[in-house]
Amino acid sequence: MSYEEDEETFEHTLLVVREVSIFKIPPRPTSGGYKCGEWLQSDKIWTGRLRVVSCKTRCEIRLEDPNSGELFAACFVNPGQRESSVESVLDSSRYFVLKIEDGQGKHAFIGLGFNERNEAFDFNVALSDHEKYVKRDSDKDVGVNGSGEGGNEENHIDIHPAVNHRLKEGETIRINVKNKVSSGTGMLSAAGLSSGPSGTGKSKTLSLAPPPSGGGKIRSPLPPPPNDPAAARINSPGRDTALKGSKETVKQSNDPLSDLSPLERNLPAGAGSGSAKTSAAGWAAF
Repeated sequence: MSYEEDEETFEHTLLVVREVSIFKIPPRPTSGGYKCGEWLQSDKIWTGRLRVVSCKTRCEIRLEDPNSGELFAACFVNPGQRESSVESVLDSSRYFVLKIEDGQGKHAFIGLGFNERNEAFDFNVALSDHEKYVKRDSDKDVGVNGSGEGGNEENHIDIHPAVNHRLKEGETIRINVKNKVSSGTGMLSAAGLSSGPSGTGKSKTLSLAPPPSGGGKIRSPLPPPPNDPAAARINSPGRDTALKGSKETVKQSNDPLSDLSPLERNLPAGAGSGSAKTSAAGWAAF
């Protein structure tokens, strides 16, 4: 057997799924695609192992018995014909429709179901990897053939000279810069210091509220405890009377005209024997 024959019979297993289900499906509807919701559980006809095998440019989906390895059915995916051989259903990502062939020109459509969603995902990835491999191999062959027929000219990389963007003598550049009107946003606008929307440029003065007057009494937000002795002394009526008397005494001591007895002693004797009202009038005359 020659090397070319060995290369033609070379197979590469892309995926193995231990258990899949095969269903007998109704005919394809006139419009739209297949739906696995229309398949009945009683339509399951086989359960076994699935293998995805790459045979040069063709990909084969083989349904085999897990114990004996006997082939139940096979789906051949030729380059560029994946959609006609493997079709996804409309209502699930775990079910597909396969086009199987017997090798004699006869074909049929069966339903394929995976138990896990990740198994169906790996099935799609295996088919995509085979397509990428075929495309990369074909591009490689085209490159080899092209290099033999004059590849020196086709593979030559044309390097364009650098473009000179420098200004020629006498050329100038004019740039128009427009003054951007301040929109009045930011911290200065929040404080009232930025210019108004009319763009007059006049800054607004920052107005602050006056401080509270000192005459007002600052009251505690919380009342004192009911059994506080200090609060009881403050609220007692006797304390108010004592404070009032002490205030009057201080006022009299500070008033130089509150005590007129020294002045009465210095007055003449006739005037001193008069009443309090006469002495007060004499002092006014003096």
